[in-house]
Amino acid sequence: MRHAQVSGFQWDEGNQEKCRKHGISEDIIEDLFTRPVMIVPDDGHSGEETRFKAIGKSRDHRHVFVVFTLRKDDETVLIRPISARYMHQKEITAYEKENPDIQE
Repeated sequence: MRHAQVSGFQWDEGNQEKCRKHGISEDIIEDLFTRPVMIVPDDGHSGEETRFKAIGKSRDHRHVFVVFTLRKDDETVLIRPISARYMHQKEITAYEKENPDIQE
């Protein structure tokens, strides 16, 4: 699925609940991917499917961390969030230092 065009999100009760328990709604996650985000592989957490980490800012300027995978359904590629949370200050400081060009 290299360079696939993503056409939406895959939600179900399992991933919705896991994201909501940290105060992150589907709307916040979906909106995050319309903004500048840093996406890196998450090599250490899954042997079954490729996972990624997305880091960016929500519309209310809070830093958000999302773990997700890509799922192919027929010809459609969907982002499937696995978990999401707001970032801690130490993480934010490191992120901003490593990514000075990413704007709100």
